[in-house]
Amino acid sequence: MNTFFGGIFIEKEKLEKEGIKYPIKLEYYKNINNEQVLKQNKYLFGISVVKTEYMKDKTRVERKDIKYLSNDEQRINAILELCKENEVTPIAFEDVICEYIKNEVFYNI
Repeated sequence: MNTFFGGIFIEKEKLEKEGIKYPIKLEYYKNINNEQVLKQNKYLFGISVVKTEYMKDKTRVERKDIKYLSNDEQRINAILELCKENEVTPIAFEDVICEYIKNEVFYNI
């Protein structure tokens, strides 16, 4: 089950700076994997990032899913907030997750 977490349109000035002349929307979803219930009735959570480009003659959608990321919903919410604040796109999503996890482990030692 996908739950909408939040979405943003990338600022027009940022797009124009990159030579893009059409709107781009980013959406973030928390995925609750009901079929994979862990011990103690904990769910496995994942994240989806969707980028929609609204060009003159067509709409292009790009999506990246990480199905099983954590059973800690607060951690998932923190990652989603980080992605939203930093306008993470599907293409950069896996790198951001890897960096987040690496730094989180480092700081929790």
